[in-house]
Amino acid sequence: MPSKSGFCDLGFAKIDISRKERRGFAEVIYCSGKTREHIKNISRQMLKHKQDLLLTRLDKLTFDYLKKQVPGLKYNSLAKIGYLVKKTAAKKKGLVLVISAGTSDIPVAEEAVVTLEVMGNKVERLYDVGVAGVHRIMQHTQLLKKAKVIVVVAGMEGALASLVSGLVSVPVIAVPTSCGYGASFQGLSALLTMLNSCSPGIATVNIDNGFGAGYFASLVNQQ
Repeated sequence: MPSKSGFCDLGFAKIDISRKERRGFAEVIYCSGKTREHIKNISRQMLKHKQDLLLTRLDKLTFDYLKKQVPGLKYNSLAKIGYLVKKTAAKKKGLVLVISAGTSDIPVAEEAVVTLEVMGNKVERLYDVGVAGVHRIMQHTQLLKKAKVIVVVAGMEGALASLVSGLVSVPVIAVPTSCGYGASFQGLSALLTMLNSCSPGIATVNIDNGFGAGYFASLVNQQ
């Protein structure tokens, strides 16, 4: 039941139905570790209180179950995100550019893209332009300069964020991914590279956290 404190207590979950008023976007449902019943009941309560839905780390089988319970629910299989927006938000003026170093990084990049689009941002993608073939990104310098904020998603050594930051005057949000061979330590190598970048203006989120990068980029784009 809703309370004056701004949340709805389901016993197994306390849904923050006042978050949109405080933060500009409704509470996001992280699905990993939750049962289908939990996700279904949380989603229904969110919709009951006129909240938009954004469900991260949602597997396809659970989506297939949910779409019968939640009419209109959409799904991006690469990003593993389900979403339902009651009213399309007006597109924010600034462009957010999402870049992936490799094709293997695209699922994390897509998580950032879907998050940004659901939150009402103009987004463009630039994929597979990592430093192993630096000429690929150098063909897109005009696009880099058009962006108000850039999300860079990279595994292996994670050097692409530093390269991009050195070419632009806007904030860069770096996302390390767990792609890579043994010594990349499931993304730790890329994370440390991004944290130790000598190029100023980079903010780094956690490994594989495309959602966090997209959310932060949206906040920057609102300014």
